[in-house]
Amino acid sequence: MELIESYLTNNPCFQANVSQADGRYALFQTRGPLGLMLHSVGCAQPRAEVFCKNWNRADYDRACVHAFIDAKTGTVRQTLPWNFRGWHCGGSGNDSHLGVELCESDAIRYEGGARFTVLDRQTALADCRRGYEAAVELFALLCGKYGLDPKSAVCSHREGGKRGIASGHADPEHYWSGLGAPYSMEGFRADVAKALATMPQTGPLYRVQVGAFRNRAYAEAYLRQVQAHFPEAFLKTEAN
Repeated sequence: MELIESYLTNNPCFQANVSQADGRYALFQTRGPLGLMLHSVGCAQPRAEVFCKNWNRADYDRACVHAFIDAKTGTVRQTLPWNFRGWHCGGSGNDSHLGVELCESDAIRYEGGARFTVLDRQTALADCRRGYEAAVELFALLCGKYGLDPKSAVCSHREGGKRGIASGHADPEHYWSGLGAPYSMEGFRADVAKALATMPQTGPLYRVQVGAFRNRAYAEAYLRQVQAHFPEAFLKTEAN
């Protein structure tokens, strides 16, 4: 995977992070992301640099993501520092998740909304595969960097909408299903977990304990509260 730094320094979102416009930006920068959200661009434009050019303007105040993945090369163009708060999902997921956009093949033609016609299926599937494989590698890298479990920390824009943390979009699942590509978010999370497992694990391991109880019922009740926000939390019994 080739990663190119292409920060959108003129975008108002970048500037809001630099100035720490409110507490949400400062918190995200200090804490880092709690999750990763996968998007697709919703138009037949495979080139990441096109989006970088169009979004790197002071008057582009509609959106800002952390990266675009080029459909023709698989190159990742990082458009925000990973610990900057983005404007990518139209909901509270901006406060917790990184947002990464898959560029979509130019071998399709949109008809309106999330509907499109496939003009050249072989080319479109090849473009889709390049983006998917690069996304798997990038998400594995980010999960390793921030200690995230792909099974609980990774979602799509569509899934974010169903959880109430993002606007009601269909991406990227509509892109995959419209092409007849063999991809799903469950499969994506599994592929990210598999890629993460092959990465070298170095450095210290830090664990966070949030409670200790003599009464198991109290411990289990508290665990349920914690899992509402951090599904990977678990109960460990220690003898003394």
